[in-house]
Amino acid sequence: MAQDTHSGAVHSADPADKILLSVEDLHLSFGGIKALQGIDLAVRQGEIHSIIGPNGAGKTSLLNCISGRYRPQRGHVRFDGMDITGLKPNQRCRLGLGRTFQNLALFGHMTVLDNILVGRHHLMHNNFLSGSLYWFSGARREELAHRRHVEDIIDFLEIAHIRHSIAGTLSYGLRKRVELARAVALAPKMLLLDEPMAGMNFEEKEDIARYIIDLNEEWGITSVMIEHDMGVVVDISDHVMVLNFGQSIATGLPDEVLADPFVRQAYLGEDTRGEDTRGEDTRGEDTRGEDTRVEAPA
Repeated sequence: MAQDTHSGAVHSADPADKILLSVEDLHLSFGGIKALQGIDLAVRQGEIHSIIGPNGAGKTSLLNCISGRYRPQRGHVRFDGMDITGLKPNQRCRLGLGRTFQNLALFGHMTVLDNILVGRHHLMHNNFLSGSLYWFSGARREELAHRRHVEDIIDFLEIAHIRHSIAGTLSYGLRKRVELARAVALAPKMLLLDEPMAGMNFEEKEDIARYIIDLNEEWGITSVMIEHDMGVVVDISDHVMVLNFGQSIATGLPDEVLADPFVRQAYLGEDTRGEDTRGEDTRGEDTRGEDTRVEAPA
């Protein structure tokens, strides 16, 4: 059972605020491997909600269940008041769920502009037949409207100088920003961000963190984010949930969650007495050889 370290309201949201996303008793297994075991999650509209935990804890599996890439064996996912457990990913997209991926999923041979325009596809009303009458059917007006929206996103994310560049030729940090732009082009109510700052240097992380905050405050986009950088999590999150071996072990305010002894033992490598079980360095590797280095708060 998850240990809730925070019984009150999230510090930036009123308790009466709308629950935009709820996950109830979610179970996901791959053969004999239990990836998720009875996960409950509630995200209020307007929050930035972070999911943390060691490698292999089930974080991406949870996002895949929310976005529709995985179908859980048990439990429910509700978004904006609708049970979406049985919906396909494209149907969830139309409801306002946007997604970025841990591994970049851009079209490397296409320009930045075209990659972002792909995010508007589900919002286009003209079909093959009406589109063939480009000047007479309204297809041109619709394309211009979508193009204006995409240009607003390009300006917001400060990538105007690369709008005509081929995506596959860009640096890693810029490609991550383009993927964020494409997700925003979906016109989402909620963004699911799977390690949006992984592999970035300090300045690039600062930029992405600022964009996530601005999208939340200026564009009204709620975010659910997987992130390993504890400094970022503490700085920008309203609410944090910790997963370990497919189970939720704590949920609450960032400072309170990271002070929880169970969290420090599972995630930061400390025992319940506050002693580091791996010596002076709390950074190490799990049994799968994946680097689980995190930045612990002072």
